[in-house]
Amino acid sequence: MTKSQRIIITILSVIAFTLMASIGVFVYQAAVGFAQKPLGPSLPTQAMPPTWTALPSPSSAPESKATLAPTLSLPSVTAGPRCGGPALMNVLVIGADTRGDNYTYGLADAIRLVRVDFSTPRVSALEFPRDLWVEIPHIEDNLNGQDHEKINQAFLYGQPGFKYWDDPTEGSGLLALTLNLNFGAAVDHYVTVNMRTFEHIIDAMGGIDVVIPDERTAKSTGLKEGTHHLNGAQALKLARNRSGGSFERADNQNIVLCAVRKKLSSPQILAQIPAMIETFQDNIRTDFTPAQLSQLACLAAQMPPENISLASFPGDLFKQTRVYDPVFDKRIAILEADFVILRDFVMRFQLGAWPPPAASSSTPAPSAIDEEDTAYVCQ
Repeated sequence: MTKSQRIIITILSVIAFTLMASIGVFVYQAAVGFAQKPLGPSLPTQAMPPTWTALPSPSSAPESKATLAPTLSLPSVTAGPRCGGPALMNVLVIGADTRGDNYTYGLADAIRLVRVDFSTPRVSALEFPRDLWVEIPHIEDNLNGQDHEKINQAFLYGQPGFKYWDDPTEGSGLLALTLNLNFGAAVDHYVTVNMRTFEHIIDAMGGIDVVIPDERTAKSTGLKEGTHHLNGAQALKLARNRSGGSFERADNQNIVLCAVRKKLSSPQILAQIPAMIETFQDNIRTDFTPAQLSQLACLAAQMPPENISLASFPGDLFKQTRVYDPVFDKRIAILEADFVILRDFVMRFQLGAWPPPAASSSTPAPSAIDEEDTAYVCQ
């Protein structure tokens, strides 16, 4: 081989290596770009209250008679975030009552604000009653000056069927803004699932095993005491059962959610989560990126059951009443509450000060409100 041939071969080898390296970098960047790309439009910026103590009540709410605790006992954090996630994340989870595969219409059948603590780790979910009478932004011009409706209708008015709010996040985003406006809830991400998709997900998991612990729960759920294996349709029926009222319905949803959590923590299902995400990503509305979903899946595998709590506002904060609704031209049943007290609960929830961990109940409470039985801990 002549000297000139060796030089040509060397030059060609360098070019080939450079091309291979460039292709590798391109593929890596494309993969990273996909992992960081949200699966749906991101939430708009929300206006946060300046401090947790300065929380004005909406004009429609009665004046508060509660004495708020001057200080908070916050849980200590001894380690950094796990799984590459942020320290904290607030997620709005919505169960829409749309019966088809689309999201054109639908009310928010279930509304939960989920606080994910990647450092402790700990997950808490706060349920908002769907019959709360709240101010909904961006609807006044479409309802002849009407700016108050039930909170579950905030989702409906943002959906494409109504589109009272022209934003790509649709009903999920409008409901997030409504929670922020009325209760100071700071929502980072959203996940919305309609009824049919919920059924399909449960079926893809092979069903769930729910435990009906006592006779009172049995009456509320329509199931006998003991363990029951439910398919998707049966799980949905249980989650939507409101024969015992709105608050018992939230308890039934807690039973289903704990069963789902338990099933997702099994090694067989954990291995299927990436495939399930790919299968259902077109049927779920969310602004999570694939990378963030991987972080959540990683955290779920490390989460002790006692570190998952499903919270509800104390039932004695609410009063069932009726109000005239110009949209329906009749008086409708709503839940009335003191928004100052609810805002304080939401703020303490977001700070991780309420509900207290399962092993502790020392967190100060506002006024003399009984906070017992406001948190359901998955077993």
